[in-house]
Amino acid sequence: MRDDKNTLPPSPRSYGPVNWLGAWTLFMKEVRRFLKVYFQTIMAPVVTTLLFLAVFALALGRVAAEVKGVPFVEFLAPGLIMMAMVQNAFANTSSSLIIAKVQGNIVDMLMPPLTGVEQTLAVALGGVARGLTVGVAVTAAMAVFVPMHVHSLGLIVYHAVMGSLMLSLLGMMGGIWADKFDHMAAVTNFIVTPLSFLSGTFYSIDRLPEGFHAFALANPFFYMIDGFRAGFIGQSDGSVAVGMVVVLLADTLLLAATWRMLATGYKLKS
Repeated sequence: MRDDKNTLPPSPRSYGPVNWLGAWTLFMKEVRRFLKVYFQTIMAPVVTTLLFLAVFALALGRVAAEVKGVPFVEFLAPGLIMMAMVQNAFANTSSSLIIAKVQGNIVDMLMPPLTGVEQTLAVALGGVARGLTVGVAVTAAMAVFVPMHVHSLGLIVYHAVMGSLMLSLLGMMGGIWADKFDHMAAVTNFIVTPLSFLSGTFYSIDRLPEGFHAFALANPFFYMIDGFRAGFIGQSDGSVAVGMVVVLLADTLLLAATWRMLATGYKLKS
């Protein structure tokens, strides 16, 4: 017979300094969540962005034949691509957290042995993955109609990743703060959409009146779009170097704020 008195209790599992397996599992959960409904999360943004391209090209193509020495549609295309990426990065994280809170299964993310940093990075990078996937799909579809020239691949990749990360983290903060879908819609309608549309996506900010021009320069969204566009056309409205620093600082602040919200269980553990 088995001697229970000599049986040692199971020792707790050691994960080391970083729980790589847990973080990877949470990241893949976020990725599989948007791939499961790819027609809604990837194909729909492609169609929407192409419609934006068609409408603005038809409405303004003859009025503004060139912007900064390049055809208007070539100037417009990178802004539309970036807008699609960041909006979908935001949608991925915000919807994931608000749905989990409303359905009551947020505990599935909070109970595993993951630190606040691991949770933040895993969920945020899931949003980045969706943003980049949408960006690649939109670029491929848009290249059929618009000549896409690559001036600096480094600028394109940097701003694509950092811009998607910015909105992914903002989506996490919104999802944690919101108590219901109406709150999340308010964040989208009164923060994300205005900052996206007033960031030079469809126009050069050099044409704006002085007050609006100053507002655009204070908008972090402007720098990620301006730098991303510079990677394609080699022209920018602002300093690319300053823009890279602004985007990096914005991401750092958002990362710290999101980590703090998760680490303290703000609106999650009560």
